[in-house]
Amino acid sequence: MKGKLESSLIRGKIPKHIVIIMDGNGRWANRKGLDRVSGHREGMKSVKSVVKAARELGIEALTLYAFSVQNWKRPKGEVDSLMELLKQYLIKEANRLVEKEIRLNAIGRLTELPTDVYETLIETIEKTKGCKEMTLTLALSYGGREEIVDAVKKIISSWNGSHKDLNEEDFSQFLYTANLPDPDLLIRTSGEMRLSNFLLWQLAYTEIYVTKTLWPDFRRRHLIKALLNYQSRERRFGLTSDQIGKREVI
Repeated sequence: MKGKLESSLIRGKIPKHIVIIMDGNGRWANRKGLDRVSGHREGMKSVKSVVKAARELGIEALTLYAFSVQNWKRPKGEVDSLMELLKQYLIKEANRLVEKEIRLNAIGRLTELPTDVYETLIETIEKTKGCKEMTLTLALSYGGREEIVDAVKKIISSWNGSHKDLNEEDFSQFLYTANLPDPDLLIRTSGEMRLSNFLLWQLAYTEIYVTKTLWPDFRRRHLIKALLNYQSRERRFGLTSDQIGKREVI
């Protein structure tokens, strides 16, 4: 049964692509007197809850910032635990993703992942490639600046046209996200007001929603609150309100 919050959603205004910076695992654990790995483990429950909710709410693409390039600098024990949690998630959730018609995708410098994790990731991507209801993208060993640098390298090595002809649409095709629409909504948990090197090109006109809720506490109701906030906004893409109104009438 739908709750009051969910009943308030306008189905025709559900964003197509939502991205989430999942922040606050460490603080959640610290507040409870637990180790950081316990926070990451609890955060996996939020991943499962939000993926399920997004699929049921009709969101076409969900991208989760799971592990940044900078995260490799964390203590080895924490990194090893994160990689194991990722591997176990992929193994345990593969069949459920297929059942729910969720295609798994991944972006980032994926070959930097441990071999066993990388192989499990590729196997899961292959297993779900025929799923069509939602695309779940995991950003792994990902950095926004690194993505742009990698795109430039690809252009230098393969672009056949004149540099004068290169436009934004062409450039976007060399990004990790070439097959995804630009995000409509960015959600950041834990109250931090920064992008943390995430999708720097793609977020140009994305609506941003920040909640103080720590990621391990984030569940379906919090996602719905973010969607309701999104639906209350007017997206102008650099235009004025009057121009938007005229365009809608046309």
